[in-house]
Amino acid sequence: MLIDNWDLSVKRATAVVRVLQSEYGIPPARMTAAGRGEYVPITSNDSEFGRSLNRRTRIVILPELDQFFKLLEKPG
Repeated sequence: MLIDNWDLSVKRATAVVRVLQSEYGIPPARMTAAGRGEYVPITSNDSEFGRSLNRRTRIVILPELDQFFKLLEKPG
């Protein structure tokens, strides 16, 4: 049962995380699922096209910070 659009958004994100876990072997401890519902739209919901753009999944990859800072260091 869905409570509202926020609930739907979180369930959509959780479904993606579960696929990444089960089909690609990404450890669950390295992922977070989150939903924004209607609270952070990227465009207006006044048209079907706008609503379709707002039904999205965004995957954000964050580096381990120590590895990231090593990339920024100058060699030698």
